[in-house]
Amino acid sequence: MICIVEGDESVSRGLLRLIESAGLEATVCDCVEKLLSHAEHGEANCALLDLSGQDLREPALRSRLRALSATLPLIALSARDDEITRRLAREVGARAFFRKPVDAAALLDSIGWLAEPDHPH
Repeated sequence: MICIVEGDESVSRGLLRLIESAGLEATVCDCVEKLLSHAEHGEANCALLDLSGQDLREPALRSRLRALSATLPLIALSARDDEITRRLAREVGARAFFRKPVDAAALLDSIGWLAEPDHPH
C-alpha cells in the first residue's frame, strides 16, 4: 500500500486517484504518526510525504522517519525547491524529491520502482 501524507485535501485526493488509476492500493494519512503506524504494522511499502506538514517541525518525528526510511521508501513532495526543503528531504531519508505540481508519469515510475518487493532498499 502507498501511504500519502499531504496537507492539502484536494492534492491528496488527486494523488490517491492517480495511484489507484495505476492499479495500486493507496491510502491518505492525515499526519506523519498515521504513516508511522501503517509502516510499523507492515501495511505500507512506499510513502509520499508533503514536506510542508507542521508535524515535520518536530525533530523526533523526523528522526523516526529517517529510521523508517531504511525499510520504507519515502518520496518527498513540496511546492518549494530550495536548499532548506532539499535538506529536510534528506533528513527524513527521502529517496526521491518532486516539486509540485508533480509530473504524474515520473511519480508513478518512481513509486513503481521503489515499491517493488525485490527492490534493494
